[in-house]
Amino acid sequence: MTKTLARSSAEETLLDAAERLLVDVGYGGITTRRLAEEAGVNHGLVHYYFGSNENLLVRALERFTERMIERQRALYAVDEPFVEKWRTAMRYLVSEDVRYQKIWMELSALSWNDEGLRERVARVNGEWRAVLLDAFEQPHRELGIAMPLDALVSLVITFNLGVIVERLGGIETGHRELLDWIDQWISR
Repeated sequence: MTKTLARSSAEETLLDAAERLLVDVGYGGITTRRLAEEAGVNHGLVHYYFGSNENLLVRALERFTERMIERQRALYAVDEPFVEKWRTAMRYLVSEDVRYQKIWMELSALSWNDEGLRERVARVNGEWRAVLLDAFEQPHRELGIAMPLDALVSLVITFNLGVIVERLGGIETGHRELLDWIDQWISR
């Protein structure tokens, strides 16, 4: 195995381990040794490849986001009514993307006290906003939504975050009813 391939493999293994640990134990339960043990690599590789646990964890979020954004762009590129795309996106939100959501919330909280990490997490948020700006441009116009497109995207992101935070806290009260109402409104 070449040195570059070995490095790439070790980095991917560490990123996979970081994803698992962020979901299973959260940021507070992750040490360099625990990351390395989970990945099955020498603990010195965490700092050698990433500089710090935090950089590794945020890189795990960035990598996960790249996969999710590819999926979302493909979803919104399909030639079908917007309401069907919305329904699929809401299914992802409430049942399929829990691992990603936990990672997103863990690292968002971590970034609140670290300007460098906050900038990286804000870039991830910016990537999501770009996807939604593209996805909502046509329905915004067709549905006659009387607010600026940027405001609509902020509303959708804030709505998603509210659902995520409540669901991670075990609260689902009213979510189904709200999603049903939105579905009916979009379908009108």
